[in-house]
Amino acid sequence: MRKLVSIVALAVAFSVSAGAQGGLAGVLGGDKTTSTLGNILSGIAGTVYSSPVTLDGSYIYNGIAVSATSSEGGILTNLAGTAVTSGIETKADEYLAKVGIKPGAMKWTFNADEKTFAVSVGSISIPGTYKVGNGERTVTLTFGKSFQYLSMTGTLESSSSGARMLFTSDKAVAFLKKLASTLGQSSSSIAGIASLASGYDNYRIGFKLAK
Repeated sequence: MRKLVSIVALAVAFSVSAGAQGGLAGVLGGDKTTSTLGNILSGIAGTVYSSPVTLDGSYIYNGIAVSATSSEGGILTNLAGTAVTSGIETKADEYLAKVGIKPGAMKWTFNADEKTFAVSVGSISIPGTYKVGNGERTVTLTFGKSFQYLSMTGTLESSSSGARMLFTSDKAVAFLKKLASTLGQSSSSIAGIASLASGYDNYRIGFKLAK
């Protein structure tokens, strides 16, 4: 609790300091973000204190999840849960909707006993195996031959509706391109997702999963 109070106090101090210098938006690069103190605290809580997730059963895809940081002004800022990442998620969802990957249209099913999973979109199902680590805070997904044995490791976070899986942008985009191709769709619109967070650091893309 003492650590949490210290972090909150630091965030408050930073907000006050940023306000004196023209606002947090100025510190983070002008109009790149409209982050507020509430957004900062939301990002801190969602990242540092996210509880472990036990992947088992079926989850409905509820949209793209994005995480990024900014190091402008010599200050490292987590942008998760801010207007920046929300805007990127909205745009990414628009790109994916063009190839039929929409919230509610994709399902992820995990079998914790056998450590297998399947991604289903309509009548198409793509199987794979998975493993969790770091106290159920990381997940590695390994697909089969149809996806050229693509393997990607990312963070696993709890959310109010279920879970979030976040991967490096290159791996996530590679998966989405293969999925679009499997659905008989062009992957050209997906390529732009990787550049949506140009200028930010530690850009990760993933999936919001709702129980």
